[in-house]
Amino acid sequence: MIAELKKSTETRMHKSVEAFKADLAKVRTGRAHTGILDHVTVDYYGAQTPINQVAKVTLIDARTIGVSPFEKKTGQAIEKAIRDANLGLNPASAGDTIRVPMPALTEERRKELAKLVHKEAETARIAIRNLRRDAIHTVKEALKKKTLSENDERRAADDVQKLTDRHIAEIDKLLAQKEAELMAV
Repeated sequence: MIAELKKSTETRMHKSVEAFKADLAKVRTGRAHTGILDHVTVDYYGAQTPINQVAKVTLIDARTIGVSPFEKKTGQAIEKAIRDANLGLNPASAGDTIRVPMPALTEERRKELAKLVHKEAETARIAIRNLRRDAIHTVKEALKKKTLSENDERRAADDVQKLTDRHIAEIDKLLAQKEAELMAV
């Protein structure tokens, strides 16, 4: 029972860290990366379709994303979708390709983004602590029902705490990397 509990807790903590990584990927830095357009949807024949299903998204250079529509007539819809996505991007047509230049971040905007990243990190830490609390609660319930000895309960609680510490350290490391990336000019 303890091994199963630790395994499920670790899996759920890992998912929290992965969700945090996905949240960090959405935060824009000064450099271009194709992941920033992942959640943009295009009106494609009346259906909202992810941009990567109607166009090829590539990097042209460090500050420019290139979007090549699979069908020429969807170019304007793709441009409109990128503009309407509220990312602060201004796409421009260049023949068959749509160029999306990444504007440079101001110092004020960098600080705002750093605060946002800190908030996301704290949310992820809270999720991991909640998982720890749930796991320890389950162990204490097993102790009350006498299906677990006190030594096993203490050992399981220590193991869950070690898992928690490891995952929170990983979140802190990701936060530090993203902050350094944001503050680099």
